[in-house]
Amino acid sequence: MFEALKQWAEETVSDYGYWGIFIISFTESIIQPVPPDPFITGGTAFGLSPVKAALIAAVASVLGGVVGYFLGKFLGEPAFKKFLGDRYYDRGEILFRKYGILAVLIAAITPIPFKVMCWLAGIFEMPFWGFVLASFLGRFPRFLFMAFFGQWIGTL
Repeated sequence: MFEALKQWAEETVSDYGYWGIFIISFTESIIQPVPPDPFITGGTAFGLSPVKAALIAAVASVLGGVVGYFLGKFLGEPAFKKFLGDRYYDRGEILFRKYGILAVLIAAITPIPFKVMCWLAGIFEMPFWGFVLASFLGRFPRFLFMAFFGQWIGTL
């Protein structure tokens, strides 16, 4: 089983490499549920540059987050609830109202669904550049950690 998973990950990296990391990171910040972390880890385990992979993932994630921000801003609460649900809205609103810009930073660096905070940042009209900065400051260190973890795994 492990050998098959290893082969799949290696083929994915060799076929898509940095572009695969970019696409997964970008779309995860908008709507899709698959986090980029395993792709970053797998990519660097099989030879991609950790810094380059983390930077590409962070930039793509922030760009996807910007799309989510504007979806929230222009489509608002009804669209959010339709695509992401009442539960995420209610929890996100509590977190967002309590911590403001820190909520974005917290979601960017933890397993809290980042896309939720992106949409809510737009809905609650967070200052755009504060949102972008908090997103990058959370995503880059997280992805850098995963990238170096993958590189370490690749040496085992």
